Amino acid sequence: MIHKRSLAAVGAVALFCFFSVPAMAETKIATINFEEVMQSSPQAKAADAKLTGEFGKRKTDLENQGKQLQDDAAKYQRDRDVMTGDARDKTEKDLQQRQVDLQYAQRKAQEEFQTRNRDLVQQVVSQVRAVVGQVAKEKGYDIVISDPVFASPSTDISDEVNKRLSATAAAPGAK
Repeated sequence: MIHKRSLAAVGAVALFCFFSVPAMAETKIATINFEEVMQSSPQAKAADAKLTGEFGKRKTDLENQGKQLQDDAAKYQRDRDVMTGDARDKTEKDLQQRQVDLQYAQRKAQEEFQTRNRDLVQQVVSQVRAVVGQVAKEKGYDIVISDPVFASPSTDISDEVNKRLSATAAAPGAK
C-alpha cells in the first residue's frame, strides 16, 4: 500500500513539473542591484544635498555651542579657586543648565534629522521603484529580483534604471 502511494506521489510531482516547465520558460526575469541604484541615483544625491542644506547650519551651531560650553567649563576649572562661593555656585549651575539644554537640542535635532532622512529616502525609493516598474513593463519582464545571490549580467537592468533616473532628474520640472 505504501508503495502505491509513493508511486502516486512521484507521478503527481512529475506531472506538476511537466506542466510547470513550459510556464516557467515563458516567465521573463530581470535582476537589479537596488542598493547600488539607490546610492548612485541623482535623486538620492539631491536628497543628501537637501538634508545638508536643511540641517547643516543647525549642526554647525550645535557644534559651536558645544565647543563654547567646553571652553567655558575649562575656564571655570581654572578660575574656580579664586571665585567667590556665590559666583562659583552660579557658574556651576549655569554650566549644568547649558549642558542639559545642549543635550536636549542635540537629541531633538537628531530626531528631526532622522525623520526627515527617512521621508526623503522613502521618496527616492518610490521613484526608483516606479522606474523599475516602467522598465520591467516596457521590456516585458514578469519578475524583477532585487540583489540576487547570482544572476547573469544579461538579466541586470540596473544600468537602464540608472539612465532613466538620470534622465528624470535632468528633465525640466523634475523634483
